[in-house]
Amino acid sequence: MTLTAEDGVTLWTERTGEGAPVILCHGGPGLWDTLDDVARLLADRGAAVHRWDQRGCGRSERRGPYSVARSVADLDAVRRHFGLDAVTLLGHSWGARLALHYTLAHPERVTRLVYVSGTGIGPDSGWHPEFVGNLRAAIGERLPRWEELRSLERRTEAEEREMCVLQWSADFAGPDRERALRRAERMATPWFGVNRVCNAEINAETATMSEHQLHAACGGLRMPVVIVDGEQDIRPRDAVDSLEQSLPVVTRVTLTGAGHMPWVESPEAFAAAAAPR
Repeated sequence: MTLTAEDGVTLWTERTGEGAPVILCHGGPGLWDTLDDVARLLADRGAAVHRWDQRGCGRSERRGPYSVARSVADLDAVRRHFGLDAVTLLGHSWGARLALHYTLAHPERVTRLVYVSGTGIGPDSGWHPEFVGNLRAAIGERLPRWEELRSLERRTEAEEREMCVLQWSADFAGPDRERALRRAERMATPWFGVNRVCNAEINAETATMSEHQLHAACGGLRMPVVIVDGEQDIRPRDAVDSLEQSLPVVTRVTLTGAGHMPWVESPEAFAAAAAPR
């Protein structure tokens, strides 16, 4: 199923399940929806789950402009397309940031925000160096190959996919790196290609946002927010502390033995935290 945003860009969407409406916001920026398992978990617990590929990504039309405001407007187009008055928003990684921005812009349209594996409202410089060290350690013996691919001025689609699989393998917890690679391969199948322009433009914009202003804005939210962390996420979880402290109605759930995709290692605990109330 597709919808057309008000500026004519076509967005891929899908709906599964019956019950309380939930819209999922995938990570990136520049990636596509890989939240099949999340959709299944929530649909099994009485949710109507609405998914979409953000503009320029995956099965959606590869055309900008790319910005936080444009992403918020596209998310609202998804809500309107399905005829939803108010929804639970679940965002993962960058999608958690997008869901937060949408909630700040349209609080009357969000009944509950589930903020999964996000990186908070502070500058990336506060957490990124530690993340890079953790990433390199988690890639392990395949680090030289990842560095080789990363250093290429131009990569084929096969090389781009290989590099992403190696990098994404670090997002899964546990010592079994072969299993982590298999899980990353599953994420990359089917492969739609990373939109590097989208990634660069949105990341550049979020890097200039004021933590102080976001902190103050979050203080005005009155709907419940659930922050879900994987204990072994390679992104430092203390980066989310200032967001948690700014929210008036917040619950934080840390899942033991889980990484950046906590529904993979702790599906039941994740579903208990994220499912509609």
